[in-house]
Amino acid sequence: MKGLFTLISTIFIATSAMATAPKSDYVVLASRAVVEDAQWQSVVEALADRHNAEVVCFESMPREAMKQLKRLNPRYVAIVDMPENIGRDYVIDIHHVSRDIDKDIFADFMWGIVTGYDADAAMRMIENSREPLVVKDAVATIMELNSAKWFDNYAWVDDHTKGLWGEKRGRDGEITTGMVAPEEVLRKFTELYAEYDPDLIVTAAHATQKNLEMPYSLGNLKPRDGKLYAEDRFTKEEWDLEESGKRRVYAAVGNCLIGDINNTRESMAVAWMNGSNATTMIGYVVTTWHGRNGWGALKYWVTNPERYTLAESVYINQQDFLYQQNEWYPELIDERYNYLDGFEEELTTAANRLAEVLGRELSFESAEDWDMIGFWHDRDVLVYYGDPKWEVRLQSANEQDYTVSSERRGKEYIVTITTGENFSLERMRGDKFKQEHVLDLPFSYIFPERLKSPQVIDSNGWKSVIDENFLLIYDAPLEPSSKYEIVIKTK
Repeated sequence: MKGLFTLISTIFIATSAMATAPKSDYVVLASRAVVEDAQWQSVVEALADRHNAEVVCFESMPREAMKQLKRLNPRYVAIVDMPENIGRDYVIDIHHVSRDIDKDIFADFMWGIVTGYDADAAMRMIENSREPLVVKDAVATIMELNSAKWFDNYAWVDDHTKGLWGEKRGRDGEITTGMVAPEEVLRKFTELYAEYDPDLIVTAAHATQKNLEMPYSLGNLKPRDGKLYAEDRFTKEEWDLEESGKRRVYAAVGNCLIGDINNTRESMAVAWMNGSNATTMIGYVVTTWHGRNGWGALKYWVTNPERYTLAESVYINQQDFLYQQNEWYPELIDERYNYLDGFEEELTTAANRLAEVLGRELSFESAEDWDMIGFWHDRDVLVYYGDPKWEVRLQSANEQDYTVSSERRGKEYIVTITTGENFSLERMRGDKFKQEHVLDLPFSYIFPERLKSPQVIDSNGWKSVIDENFLLIYDAPLEPSSKYEIVIKTK
């Protein structure tokens, strides 16, 4: 099989030399292990056919394909690899690769990792993302989505009141709540999961690569043979999570470590993707305590239902806080955070490094200093599993009070913001959703096409940040029933 890898690599290099332009804006990266396995190689071929994508091979780490990535300059990258090859440092390095295509501080492509318990599971992920998904039904272990305005049907167990649970049946249904004994919370969650058969699961409790705890540690979900089962904390009883086989989205926005495959297919992430059919999953690959990356991605998604896919929400959130981080300490924008086993040691090490850069001591009592450390910690550790071009969106919350459009006028590119009479600036900024982790959002727009060397030449005097892929505007005082134009010069 070694000859096959060499042959494919040689074919790619020859094709690259002859090509004058990439086939599309999508690249599939495939590891040597994948290319040398006929079943896994079929996953690569299916994904490449779907997107008319170039295929680039690497030996063990995606960074080895940097030369080809710079030449192709894709807008989307899918990395196909076996779970045994994927761990924390693998994910962290992909984040850095995404920013190393050119010299600015921002990520130059959206990316996702396509993997699975086996090749069949990875192929199912590809097939499940063939058609768009509009999320209608959800279950959660958090209380932040309890307005349920995005969902037809929604149920949750609460992480702020022990034993509290709630549900909404029907798009216009009323929210009702109830109480169960603490020892019944795990059973209640699995019953709601089976009954509501959700498109979306959102969690934020204690977790590791091997378990997900209910709020207040009232029982666990665990992986076994690529599937999830429940383990009662009190009786030690076990039962399988009931599955219907429908495709799902799993957003582990506040869980420690659950996104870390940890170089084994016997992990929580793989079990969610395999047994529970999570076609896309986001989660942390380290212990999380600040939360800007996960909660920020969710805040962008719920603030922009219909407008952003989940992958776009993850992407634009990261660009927003990359900009903010760079404003604080540009010297560290490429420096890797030192993840240590002891929380106090890790925090002290990070604070000392920041103090060295800033020329002053940091205080853990200062919200800004806490954010400075937290942004650095969170920057490169949220992973997106799945096809980054999959159209998965939330339903409208019947609050579409502004629209954004764009058009070319010669060498100018015009972005037009039109607000309705019921426009709410506070709602556009996130309605204070999870404000302790993510402050007010800027206006954001992902261009439908990549712009060449864009420069804002008229932003109504507002503070704007532009890249070839997006536009951010901070503190824009938008008003109802108004129209605003942002003029961009581009080549």
